[in-house]
Amino acid sequence: MVAADEKQQERANIDTTSLHTIEQVSIRTGLTKRTLRYYEEVGLLPPTGRTEGNYRRYTEDDVQRLLRIKELRDLLGVSLTDIRKLLEVEDERGQIKLAYRQETDAATKIAQLDRADELIREQLHLIEQKIAGLEQMHADLQARLERHARKREDLNHEI
Repeated sequence: MVAADEKQQERANIDTTSLHTIEQVSIRTGLTKRTLRYYEEVGLLPPTGRTEGNYRRYTEDDVQRLLRIKELRDLLGVSLTDIRKLLEVEDERGQIKLAYRQETDAATKIAQLDRADELIREQLHLIEQKIAGLEQMHADLQARLERHARKREDLNHEI
């Protein structure tokens, strides 16, 4: 709850000239306005700032997060649930990184590094699962091509 309050405070302190409209973000990311609203609704994107007229305003960090979501979705074929997990882990790693920089106690720094490593392993596990699935799909398609080649060869002998 505190992290959400801090995010809202950060948003309040942002120079309004660096904010983007939903139309600008849609064009820049290639995501529809409906998708942008949906990502906010399901918690993939923190609630955006609003104008007095209640229009959404996006920060550059929001745009970068949306581009990351799109990359995970399109490039890796990751589900929105998995994307949420990955982003939560990335957010926690970012918090650990900030705390690490401010920490002076070596034992605490080691504990922070251990937690960051644990989070990285979680991300690697998810990606390895995706890779294994893609490799299996690749092997299945290769096997089909090889079966077709054998059938083609058998049919050519009949001609």
